[in-house]
Amino acid sequence: MSYYITTILKNVSFDEAIEKVIHELKNEGFGVLTEIDMKATLKKKLNVDFYNYKILGACNAPFAYKALQAEDKIGTMLPCNVIVQEKQKGMIEVSGVDPATSMIAVENKDLIKTAGEVREKLIRVIDNLK
Repeated sequence: MSYYITTILKNVSFDEAIEKVIHELKNEGFGVLTEIDMKATLKKKLNVDFYNYKILGACNAPFAYKALQAEDKIGTMLPCNVIVQEKQKGMIEVSGVDPATSMIAVENKDLIKTAGEVREKLIRVIDNLK
């Protein structure tokens, strides 16, 4: 069982891919709370060169609220991370966490139902990028 949902975008720049991902997340009711630039962070902290890699912390507030009502410690697994990475020029990989898979460990049926609904939204985000 995979812990992520993924697709490859071709003939698009890294910045264009980020814009497309944010747009599709918005279409499914997500906002981006955090944006972590791993390339810049690794250069600053370790002085190493890394390829374009950003982590977008996406949150759908109504679903986050439902999840927190079902399980108060679930904040340790929020927000839903979506990564955008460019290992090869012009080939952008977009991957999002599969919340249904990650929530299985919690063993809370109400939470698993909510995670399944969020999973469907993230699948649509990834599918709509193609």
